[in-house]
Amino acid sequence: MFKNLNIQIAGGLNVQLPKMAPVRQSFVSQQIEDIEAAVFAQINRPEVAGTIASGASIAIGVGSRGIANLEPITRATVQAIKQLGAEPFIFPAMGSHGGATAEGQAGVLAGYGITEDRVGAPIRATMETALVSTMADGTRLYMDKYAHEADGIVLINRIKPHTDFKGAIESGIVKMMVIGMGKIQGATIMHTEHGMVNFGAALPPVAAALMEHIPFLFGMGLVENAYENTAIIEAILGADLFDREKILQARAKEMMARLPFDEIDVLIIEQMGKDISGAGMDPNVIGRGTRAAFGFNKPAITKIVALDLTDKTKGNATGLGLADVITARLFERIDFEYTYANVITSAYLDAGAIPLVMKSEADAIRLAVKTTPRVKPENSRIVQIRDTLTLDHMAVSEALLPLVDENERLTLAGDASPFRFEPDGRLARLHP
Repeated sequence: MFKNLNIQIAGGLNVQLPKMAPVRQSFVSQQIEDIEAAVFAQINRPEVAGTIASGASIAIGVGSRGIANLEPITRATVQAIKQLGAEPFIFPAMGSHGGATAEGQAGVLAGYGITEDRVGAPIRATMETALVSTMADGTRLYMDKYAHEADGIVLINRIKPHTDFKGAIESGIVKMMVIGMGKIQGATIMHTEHGMVNFGAALPPVAAALMEHIPFLFGMGLVENAYENTAIIEAILGADLFDREKILQARAKEMMARLPFDEIDVLIIEQMGKDISGAGMDPNVIGRGTRAAFGFNKPAITKIVALDLTDKTKGNATGLGLADVITARLFERIDFEYTYANVITSAYLDAGAIPLVMKSEADAIRLAVKTTPRVKPENSRIVQIRDTLTLDHMAVSEALLPLVDENERLTLAGDASPFRFEPDGRLARLHP
């Protein structure tokens, strides 16, 4: 539909784009070299191993994010639990993701290599839930039916800053326990009755109430560095969950990658998706979130152009509304069933709003540059990144080169050259 667009834009799009130069950004690196050994070491700690009873059925919850080393971490968790004499299985703990269907959620896991053949445990996917309890304020606590029937529950998740709310505890084991394990029913209750912007205060007491009624054993808390490598693996017991998650989230914030400029006229994002961020593009990086979100205000970016969706997002374009301009290719890859299920569950409908659609990447970029107020196109401060997880290499326009020289973490990696577009208007991609 949009590939045949022939909209007449006043003044046209023949704007003079500035030259772009490749830049490297360095971060402090902390990385675990032997992933499986680290998992075994954590689960074999006496206090953790003591939670696993021989012959017990153990439900291992795995989510839908693009977590580094998720397959080997899951496989090692399964193997370690088996060695302790228990019988583990995997269940999707991802709320409404995967189109809010059992098949869709199993498919999301398979896309990350989480299948029975690869991790050594059966996958039991369902959207059925069990009502565990009701809190004094009326909040109903739901959880995955298969997990509810198990003798013990283990959750695997990355601990990191969330994309829609701020708090001492944001994205991690606590949120997975309440939202992910609650499937679409539990997720919808939390989003509509509490509101995502209030999750920093709402999630911990709900998780605490839930743990009074379920056999939660421990969570495998994962922290990644700015290069998307696993930096910390920690098995966290229920009694320590809230204190440890606060500490690990603080560490995640210290290590996360950020854009090195406070003000950007146009940010070009080559790909967005749920495997990159819950919001498709991380508000902690781009400085903007949904209309209800707060605390996302740096850097100041005038226009954001999103060029494509990742393959792993499977058409889920949640967070699309954070961009100002997108391409026809991105639009035509949207699976609206998947996207709407996710957006409607969150209750923040602007996350699914459709930006201006341009038929080519060249037109999308030129439109963004043309409509940046009080800036001549050739002087635009432009940054091109692969996605909001990959910030160790980027391209920047000549107007930003003085700031590159001043920043000890930035290194110019080549000469400035004109934008390179293919005959079909596709922008030349960055390469690590």
